[in-house]
Amino acid sequence: MKGPETEHNPVMIGSAPRTRRQALVKSAWVVIWFLYLAGPIGDLADGGLSPAHELLGCFGLLTFVAVYFVVLFRHMAHRPCKDRAVRAAVAFIAALAVLLASVLGPNWLVLFTFVCVSVAVTQPFSTSRWAIPALTGVLVLIGLRHEGVRVYLFAYALPCLLSGFAMVGVQYLIRTTKELREAREEVARLAANEERLRLARDLHDLLGHSLSLITLKSELAGRMLPAEPDRAAQQVADIERVSRQALVDVREAVTGYRRPRLVVELAGARAALRTAAITADIDPAVEQEHRGLAEDGEGALAWALREAVTNVVRHSGADRCEVLLTEEWEADERRFLCLSVIDDGTGPPRGGGHDGNGLSGLRERLALADGRLETGTAPRGRGFALRAYVPLGSLPVSGSAVQPAGHSPSEA
Repeated sequence: MKGPETEHNPVMIGSAPRTRRQALVKSAWVVIWFLYLAGPIGDLADGGLSPAHELLGCFGLLTFVAVYFVVLFRHMAHRPCKDRAVRAAVAFIAALAVLLASVLGPNWLVLFTFVCVSVAVTQPFSTSRWAIPALTGVLVLIGLRHEGVRVYLFAYALPCLLSGFAMVGVQYLIRTTKELREAREEVARLAANEERLRLARDLHDLLGHSLSLITLKSELAGRMLPAEPDRAAQQVADIERVSRQALVDVREAVTGYRRPRLVVELAGARAALRTAAITADIDPAVEQEHRGLAEDGEGALAWALREAVTNVVRHSGADRCEVLLTEEWEADERRFLCLSVIDDGTGPPRGGGHDGNGLSGLRERLALADGRLETGTAPRGRGFALRAYVPLGSLPVSGSAVQPAGHSPSEA
């Protein structure tokens, strides 16, 4: 399944793998580095080593790779060992690299690159900043013992040094990514809390006075009964009037909270398309305010955007989705705002002509706003196009707004 991690972050930096496929992707990026082991493996395969050196090389290389894998994969899976055990494991593979490179030849110097990477990944910067140059220095000292490799010794030392500090930078990026993710989640929580507080304040302002008045009049009516039934009845009538008005106020407030907004739905559409790994091409006009657009019309367009993007994500199999918002003039000189959602997926269902429940409900919503819905094949001949139209109010008398060319109201 595609997702934001695989689309924009193929290495899953800063995230533990949640599926087997993601674990394989992360593992592949680690295994690529083992191409550096071509030199040691070639030495063992050539048969030019003595039996003792052959045995040392096979056993040492297998042990080195096993410890390296355990250290890095536990760290990537966010299952770290105790710090003392990790330091001991890194020190062990560093000593093993020194032994193998000293005894078996210069081709084994590449092991120092893996040691530097493990140091950068598992140790704090206060340790990595001196350990990586120190390991590179040890590599150079061992390499100088072999005359044939002195000329191109930098080909071993430079990748060792750069790989180590590059991984230091990656670790810093991972920490920063985690902090940003946590900060974003905290902002979302604070925003939700603020919205709840705002709703509580608004309901208190709306109902506080009304409920206090209802309580006062109820007590007054109770004291008037049964001695003054007429005045008590008047108080009960006032209670009914106040309670009805309070109910109207609450309904208006809740309607305002629940009314969908086009900008809000656009943010949700972006997130849904990004999660489905569908490239979103959003017209900037969607985020702008449009004079003459009624609340009912904006709500209908917001529902249209939600339904269209949901269909794209669930059913289209598309790679790209385009969202446009344009003003159009009809033959009867009425001005409409048109929201178009166009994808490059499988297109309308075969044997079409029948809308699902979502599109049928959307047609009804648009009809209530004096609009209409059009669906069909995308203009490029592949994919599905949904167009939702809602009317716009009349243009300002000043004529500051310019009508589209060829659609002047004066034309017959």
